[in-house]
Amino acid sequence: MTATDWNALSTEDFRARLRRFLEQDYPEALRYPKRRQRWAEIRDWTRVLAAQGWLAPAWPVQHGGMGLAPDKLIAYFEEFERHGVARAPDQGVVMVGPLLIQHGSDAQRASYLPRILSCEHIWCQGYSEPNSGSDLASLRTEAVADGDDFVVNGQKIWTTLAQDATHIFLLVRTDKTAKKQEGISFLLADMKSPGITIRPIRNIAGGEDFCEVFFDNVRVPRSAIVGGLNQGWTIAKALLGFERIFLGSPKQSQYALGRVRAAAAKLGIADDPVFVDRCTRLELDVADLGTLYARFVEQVKRGEALGPDVSMLKIFATETYSKLADLLVEIAGASGAVPGDIEIDGARIDALTTFYNARPAPIYGGSNEIQRNILATSVLRLPSS
Repeated sequence: MTATDWNALSTEDFRARLRRFLEQDYPEALRYPKRRQRWAEIRDWTRVLAAQGWLAPAWPVQHGGMGLAPDKLIAYFEEFERHGVARAPDQGVVMVGPLLIQHGSDAQRASYLPRILSCEHIWCQGYSEPNSGSDLASLRTEAVADGDDFVVNGQKIWTTLAQDATHIFLLVRTDKTAKKQEGISFLLADMKSPGITIRPIRNIAGGEDFCEVFFDNVRVPRSAIVGGLNQGWTIAKALLGFERIFLGSPKQSQYALGRVRAAAAKLGIADDPVFVDRCTRLELDVADLGTLYARFVEQVKRGEALGPDVSMLKIFATETYSKLADLLVEIAGASGAVPGDIEIDGARIDALTTFYNARPAPIYGGSNEIQRNILATSVLRLPSS
């Protein structure tokens, strides 16, 4: 079906089509995973989704996406969450693709977009550095022009699933004499380039979702710069807007809400008045989050620049997710502090995994404290000191 056909359907008809597809094609063994899936585990399903033409629901049709209207996009996410679909490495779809559609050259779009949609290219993000997290403009990884190339040296950290990526988009300093925001460029690099070293970082749950990435005289073609020399901060701000939309997606909270409901049913407390009161409040928060998310998605689809108010979406989403994770641990009682599946009154519950996953959510993508400062100074116009 074309995007026009999708958007002409009623939301319920659209949901029904998604459900039939997921019930028929999504692997049962991958439903409701307890940890982030690696590319080798989720690759076959992602390729099925790509072959169906459903990998990029928010991309415009002319670039290979579904072109979904906001109401259909929310339904898409809700149905995938309801079915317990695992999240694939998706930086290419949710960040690189939209960025190139708006700011890339024709040659870059022709080269990269089809390979994102075919799953040939898997992307990771090279932003944060040691001592350059919230103050991203202080980054020190540098790229020095040398003929038709840049030579890149430096280090990135907290790079999600870099060990599975084929490509990385990164911010580099290309003019050390300029003001820190004005001397930054945005590069696209092949992870197989000589001089790139990846070192996974083990987290509190025992996973290795994050990595350090080292660049030692890595040569990157000048043609891989996006938006022009020393224009990286402008590009980065656009991409941070996309990231905050992505981090503000209701998907995580919807998934956590589903786990809370399922655990409550297994534990026999689904009708307990105290639980019902707390859960209902959070259900309303999740519904409000979906509405707010749809508003910003519509803004992007109209081609409008995202303002600083998108920061409230990231705050709302991550704090709602954290509250749901806290509730899941609480209703599990003492067993909520034990890793893995625990048997409680004949039911098997894993509360701690969601709790672990929720801990970094208010930090990554720009800490919520930073987001509140942005709202205070740029939206409310409060003094900065």
